[in-house]
Amino acid sequence: MARMHSGGKGQSGSTRPFINTPPEWSETDKDSIESMILKYSKEGKSSSEIGIILRDQHAIPDVKLATGERISAIIARNGMKPSYPEDMMNLMRQAQRIIDHLESGNKKDIHNRRQLELTESRLRRLARYYRDNGKIPGDWTYKRDQLRLMIQ
Repeated sequence: MARMHSGGKGQSGSTRPFINTPPEWSETDKDSIESMILKYSKEGKSSSEIGIILRDQHAIPDVKLATGERISAIIARNGMKPSYPEDMMNLMRQAQRIIDHLESGNKKDIHNRRQLELTESRLRRLARYYRDNGKIPGDWTYKRDQLRLMIQ
């Protein structure tokens, strides 16, 4: 699939081998994995950061193989779901960084002004998808002046 705002065709990459059981050397205790996920979630880590920590520090290569659930599903089941999905929050943070750059004496930076328009367009498109699927409120709209308040 092509990239959204460029002429490129994307980036080739390797595919994960098909396995349906966790490796013998990894930790597979479901309760301990779930408690670690909840501990890191309370510390404010995102689900991707939690996955990286579990992979690198606790030798758990795939949480879904070990527990049968994704990290975000475990977090949501325990009532610790964030107010916005992770990819939407990352786009909002990126837009805020570009806005701060443009306001801090770089008003003529036309390349970043264009990048802000593209980022906001991507954010609105993603918000429409999440509104239709009920992950964010139906009356939520993107407002540039309220962006700093939405970012956690």
